[in-house]
Amino acid sequence: MTRVSAGARLHVGFLNLSLAHERLYGGVGMALAEPRVSVTAERAERVDCADDTVADYATRACDLLDVPGAAVRVEEPLPRHVGLGSGTQIALATLAAVAGAYDREPQVRDRAPALGRGGRSGVGVAAFESGGFVVDAGHPTGRFTTDRPADGEWTVPPVVTRHAVPGDWRALLVVPDAAEGRSGETEDASMRAAVERADPAIGDELAGLLTRRLLPAATTGDLGAFGRAVAEFDRLNGAWYADAQGGVYRPPAGALIDALDGSPALAGVGQSSWGPVVYALTDADRADAAREAGEAALDTTGIGGDVRVVSFANAGATTE
Repeated sequence: MTRVSAGARLHVGFLNLSLAHERLYGGVGMALAEPRVSVTAERAERVDCADDTVADYATRACDLLDVPGAAVRVEEPLPRHVGLGSGTQIALATLAAVAGAYDREPQVRDRAPALGRGGRSGVGVAAFESGGFVVDAGHPTGRFTTDRPADGEWTVPPVVTRHAVPGDWRALLVVPDAAEGRSGETEDASMRAAVERADPAIGDELAGLLTRRLLPAATTGDLGAFGRAVAEFDRLNGAWYADAQGGVYRPPAGALIDALDGSPALAGVGQSSWGPVVYALTDADRADAAREAGEAALDTTGIGGDVRVVSFANAGATTE
């Protein structure tokens, strides 16, 4: 039996959604140590899995690896469609577990497209591979217009830069009791609409923010500067999706971000992917205060939910 465990990820946003620029998308995000997904696989004559979504990934994995089947179990799930990258992490964990059961190399980057992953952002694949703070190169705009190609007909965007996250940095996660974020066909339609309307000036502003503020702060380990840059990057991304999600942040994330903004325990606040997860940056010394700020934000807004403070991950998935 092979067991593969992988952490969630935060998706801060994209560098560009405008068709006026040569590269489309370009994901920016960070790998988390928690929450995690854990998948086991054993050799079998057919695919056996109680989870329909994971069974589909296992079937695709067996086809890619040219093996007869696998008994796959999800020992620890990730919350799905809340903005933590569950789809990519569980797909790649399933692939790696099935490959391990047959003593094969998973080749996750090469095979992720056949699992329907990496079609826009490469952050989830990069997080699975090696963790850290990641920026990917995006896709050629001529190849990725308003519609993405069919599964398997793209390559995962390469990593432009990766930085290890300082060991004392932490992430506050506030997961409100709210409808799931967009995924599948709904997400595709929303992204198509956003790309069709995207203002290229926002992409120019994000490029300057990345090079002049975000990357220098990541390189020097300046949490305050990094947090402020992340919050601004996240907010600018939200302008692209305002029509699709009902504002710069989707409800109720906007109310939670307003309640958290200005807390001395936090260095920057944003919405991960389509939400509804709200995240903030802090450090080990302020972890308790950050958690209290998250709980107070839920109380103030009258929203139910969960709050946790987690470490970042500077390594990829584990296999045993």
